[in-house]
Amino acid sequence: MSLLLTCHHHSHSSSGNILLEGSTRVKMREIIILPLLLGVLACLNICVVQAEDPYRYFTWTVTYGTISPLGVPQQGILINGRFPGPQIDCVTNDNIIVNVINKLDQPFLITWNGVKQRKTSWQDGVLGTNCPIPPNSNFTYKMQVKDQIGTFSYFPSTAMHKAAGAFGGFNIYTRPLIPLPFAPPAADHTLLIGDWRKASHKVLQQNLDLGKGLPFPDGLLINGLPRSSIFRGDKGKTYMFRVSNVGLSTSFNFRIQGHKLKLAEIEGSHTVQEVYESLDIHVGQSMAVLVTLNQPAKDYFIVASTRFTKPILTATAILRYSTSNIKASGPLPIGPTFHVPWSMKQARTFRWNLTASAARPNPQGSYHYGAITPVRTLILANSAVKINGKPRYAVNRVSYVNPTTPLKLADYFNIPGVFNLNTIKDKPTTGPALLGTSVIGTALHDYVEIIFQNNENSVQSWHLDGHDFWVVAYGNMQWQPSVRKRYNLYDAPTRYTVQVYPNGWTAILVPLDNKGMWNLRSAIWDRQYLGQQLYIRVWNNEKSLFTEYDIPPNALLCGKAKGRKS
Repeated sequence: MSLLLTCHHHSHSSSGNILLEGSTRVKMREIIILPLLLGVLACLNICVVQAEDPYRYFTWTVTYGTISPLGVPQQGILINGRFPGPQIDCVTNDNIIVNVINKLDQPFLITWNGVKQRKTSWQDGVLGTNCPIPPNSNFTYKMQVKDQIGTFSYFPSTAMHKAAGAFGGFNIYTRPLIPLPFAPPAADHTLLIGDWRKASHKVLQQNLDLGKGLPFPDGLLINGLPRSSIFRGDKGKTYMFRVSNVGLSTSFNFRIQGHKLKLAEIEGSHTVQEVYESLDIHVGQSMAVLVTLNQPAKDYFIVASTRFTKPILTATAILRYSTSNIKASGPLPIGPTFHVPWSMKQARTFRWNLTASAARPNPQGSYHYGAITPVRTLILANSAVKINGKPRYAVNRVSYVNPTTPLKLADYFNIPGVFNLNTIKDKPTTGPALLGTSVIGTALHDYVEIIFQNNENSVQSWHLDGHDFWVVAYGNMQWQPSVRKRYNLYDAPTRYTVQVYPNGWTAILVPLDNKGMWNLRSAIWDRQYLGQQLYIRVWNNEKSLFTEYDIPPNALLCGKAKGRKS
């Protein structure tokens, strides 16, 4: 862009003007310099506007529709008529604008699993931050995928809508100038894998409300199908498979017949590229693997099978070489079934790639997380409880109940009586379980150690919104302070969803550097629905756009916030 500045100067030939020549020159210099400066500033302003990160716009209409993923017609939730929903592909720092139009008969929200929503928990799409979108209404999410790369997903956060669909892939690609720690793959394939039930989301929700459990899955789906998804590629080329567990309650093992899986990325950070025959992926988690098509040109089975279940459910898809005319055959590759130590041992092999750049040019390892002393330790114990005669789930004896006013709105408008910071304790205590709205108060930039203590016989999966964290240790039985000497304080991977093995514990370190109200929940959806969740309030008293953005002008207001002016 060029900026043309013209200045017309009319001179007069009088002796007086000659006598005043020196001062006139000064004044004329000021006259000329002022528009020059204004022009340069205008140019800079225009350049700044031009340099703004790209915008990507989406309009999503959410409706019911008949789907038959397991061969039986059932009511699904579709986005723009699609099941699974549309995929979002974007680049680090892009601005994502999604207008969600709710044509269901129930209030609805979408949450963006692993997208940090820097400085704007207003866009997180959970009931603690957002009023749900009423039927026949809309809400436009406005978010920037600031300083993130990797494999993510989205899904409904309201009721049991996730059991009916409206989930999809959300992939954030590296900016062109940031080097990848591997040769760029020929293409990407996104695989959304999860357990599935033939019952409608309303029936499942009603059963949970009545005290009945979530039924065993009827099947496992890969991109909405139990058997027939096809992924194509050319012999000799390498492809990235982005795999997410979008199910309700079940871990799975992923593998490809005759091919190795080179782990490249876990939930937004590059890993040391170890090679695996198969990988366990727990509820809410995502991984990206590199697969080289180095076998004879034909079709091969892609397999996902449930972990820690009886019976074992299996879904298959096809990896098809472009010149293949031979169908996949032979026995499916064998994967682990019930073996818990196998899974824990594998999880301990995941390592952060210290020399790789992620979203920023500086290497990941330049952040020496292990040298920082936590200011606080939270020990959070999940439990299956009965309250008022009905089964529920609790954290440190408190079973979470969503208030009618979102916590974030109550905080912003200083509305009393919605929550307090004394409902839940930092460590487990004895006594009966109770209903409550659990919020843990923290200060912005606190560095916190969280221990997830699982005294139950099933695998847990925990997700934190707004942040990722270092997974520094897995262990059996009860966590003790003495095990800190076994923490990986050097190259633990970062992620946003972590598993906790039966009768065991998982330790994470979290830099709470994102001001807002953030959901910490079980990714196992019936447990989340029945109370296994809480919120972490990351706060300072400074009102500044450097730490948190203002309430959006289109924010929906409900409960005690209805009618308030932002």
